[in-house]
Amino acid sequence: MEVSPVEIPPYFLCPISLEIMRDPVTLSTGMTYDRSSIERWIFSDKHQTCPVTNQQLTDPDLITPNHTLRRLIQAWCVSHASDGIERFPTPKPPINKSQIVSLLEEAKKPHNTVLSLRKLRGLTLEAERNKRLVEECTEVMDFLILIIRDYTLEDKTNGDHLLYDEEVLESASGIATTSACEEALNLLNSLKLSDQGWIRVLERNGDFIDILTGIMAKLNYQSRAHAVFLLKSLVQVMSPARMILVRSDLVHEVVRIIQDQVSSKAMKTALQVLCRLGPWGRNRVKAVEAGMVQLLIDMLLDGQDKKTSELMLFVLEQLCRCSEGRSQFILHGAGIALVSKKIFRVSNVATESSVRILHLVAKYSASPVILQDMLQLGVVAKLFMVLQMDCSAKAREKAKEILSLHCRVWRASPCLSPQLKAYYPVVN
Repeated sequence: MEVSPVEIPPYFLCPISLEIMRDPVTLSTGMTYDRSSIERWIFSDKHQTCPVTNQQLTDPDLITPNHTLRRLIQAWCVSHASDGIERFPTPKPPINKSQIVSLLEEAKKPHNTVLSLRKLRGLTLEAERNKRLVEECTEVMDFLILIIRDYTLEDKTNGDHLLYDEEVLESASGIATTSACEEALNLLNSLKLSDQGWIRVLERNGDFIDILTGIMAKLNYQSRAHAVFLLKSLVQVMSPARMILVRSDLVHEVVRIIQDQVSSKAMKTALQVLCRLGPWGRNRVKAVEAGMVQLLIDMLLDGQDKKTSELMLFVLEQLCRCSEGRSQFILHGAGIALVSKKIFRVSNVATESSVRILHLVAKYSASPVILQDMLQLGVVAKLFMVLQMDCSAKAREKAKEILSLHCRVWRASPCLSPQLKAYYPVVN
């Protein structure tokens, strides 16, 4: 005899997750949702409307616990225990600012810093609202950055501290400081601050970029990974003026994270940081001077996954937009052959980046030797294939321009097959 599945009353289900609500709350629109789902909708996904009615939320903070419905759901769970339904515990109430301030005061005590930061991070992981409360508490943000700053300073007795008292300063050395710094970095990452939150951080802590540079210069891989994750968030909100003034040592440390392969995620994040920094000022030259061109070619030769290959080729293209980058690209014996090989082998995005790299070299750095290499390595044949294959219009346009630029040289070469010569009227 088959046992029929338990039918759950539809009003017990959250309209967002379609699962039984553990902490039902009601919005100003009258609709009820599970707290975790609706807070993620409002605070993380930045929606300002009710998911079901699409009505504008007059006050997104107005989320009222529906205790009656929660008790009804719990009672229903108890009555269906024989069917394998477990009663969930009564949810904890959301934290308030006074609790955050209390934890902050505990964290300022020398022997409680790490434990208090862990408690605070645990609270932020419980609910999206908790994250937002911590983000809006400037005292907490300043304290976290202060811990990280102290870890990077050689002279910890200079008196330039915002919140630490003398006892806390005495504990700011050795393993305790390393642990506290890692917890502070971890907490900052887990908060997933909004763009406005990061803008406030930069406004209140103008040296935070330099602080992260100091963290990335350390040997601890975990701290370096956290630092580059934070840096990615910061460069997304930095003004062009700040991007232009980025220091060479910052770019060098970002390159070193890629070189050391701290982790797959950290490496991709570092590449994304370079993508963001590249167009501004002399940041491309700084990356070239840090050895990024040679590093990218070597790592691409070793083989990378699709996403990493796309990012690496995009960064390589940016670096080839400066003469220093093209010079290093040409100096690497495998550069041209590698980029040509990536066409059609990875993705359409990678193909487009590869064609643009070849276009930059062919247009601005071509020499008789380079042109002969491109012919002998099969680059010219590959460019003709780009014209015939289902590539993007931009890739075909760049390929056609390369072939047109050096038409006379390549058509006159005995290395060019008659079949390819027959295509040349198409690109003239």
